[in-house]
Amino acid sequence: MDAKQVETHVKALQKAVSEKQPTSNVVAILETLKKDVVPTEELLRSTKAGVIVAKQKANPNKEIARLAAEIVSKWKQMVQVGQKKAMSKPSSASPNKGTSSPAPSAEPKTFKGDKSKRRWETEGVDVKRTGIPTRDNCVGLLYNGLAYMSEESSTRLILRSVEVEQAAYDHFKGDNPDYRAKMRSLFQNLKNASNRELGPRVMSGEIEPSRFVTMSHEELKSAERRKEDEKLQAENLKMAQVPMAEKSISDALKCGKCGQKKVSYSQAQTRSADEPMTTFCECTVCGNRWKFS
Repeated sequence: MDAKQVETHVKALQKAVSEKQPTSNVVAILETLKKDVVPTEELLRSTKAGVIVAKQKANPNKEIARLAAEIVSKWKQMVQVGQKKAMSKPSSASPNKGTSSPAPSAEPKTFKGDKSKRRWETEGVDVKRTGIPTRDNCVGLLYNGLAYMSEESSTRLILRSVEVEQAAYDHFKGDNPDYRAKMRSLFQNLKNASNRELGPRVMSGEIEPSRFVTMSHEELKSAERRKEDEKLQAENLKMAQVPMAEKSISDALKCGKCGQKKVSYSQAQTRSADEPMTTFCECTVCGNRWKFS
C-alpha cells in the first residue's frame, strides 16, 4: 500500500470515528491498515497514520482500542527492524551514481482469475459488517457489483462496499423500500456489461459514495449510452416535426382483397395543381394498400 492509499484509509478512519459509524466499519478500516501497510518511518510521518491510529487506543470501544494498540505495536517493531537492517547492510551504491533509492512499499495483491465470476461468496469475504442481515446482504450485493470484471483486491472492494452502503443508509434514513430499490439499481448498473467505466470510477474515488447513492438513472449511464440516447432523441424529434397526412376512416370504400369496408385513407397532391388529388388507402382488417386518383 503506497502513501496515497494509506492516506485515503486514514481519512476514512477519521471520518468513520467522527461520524460515529458502526464499529464494524472502523474495525474493517483498521484491519486493512494492519494487514496491507508495510510501514517505514517516512511513510508514517508523511501520512500521520501512526499518530491518528494511536489516538484510537483511547477509544471507548474496547475492540477498536485493542486493534489500534496492536497496529501501533506492530508498526513500531517493523520500523525498528527495518532501521536495524538498513544500518547493518553495506551500501551497494556506486560512488558515481550516488545512494540507491529505498525499495517501494508492497502493494496489495490484485485478483487473479475469472473476473466475470467474482462474488464475495466464492472469495470467502465477510460481509457481516452492520449486524443487520438486510444491510449485510446489501453490502454483499454491492461487493458483487464492484467486483465484476475488476482486478481490485477483496480488501479494497469490501471497504468501498461498506462505505457505499453506509452512505445509502444515511441518505434514505434507514432500511426502507427506497433504500433497497437503490441498492438493486446500483448493483444492476455496476453489472451492466456496456457500462464498464462505472465500477472503476467508484473504486478510484472519482465518484464518492455519498454522490454515488444519489445519482439518477440517467447519471449512472455510460457516456456511450448517453450519446446513443441523445442521437435517438434527436431522430425522434426530427420525425415528429415532419408533417404527416391525416388519415380518415371510411365505410364507403371497400377492400378488394378481403371485402371489408373498414378502410383508412389520406389524400395528397402528387401531380400538378390542376390534377385531382391522389387517395391512399389501407384496409384496417388485412392491411392491403392501394391508391387511386
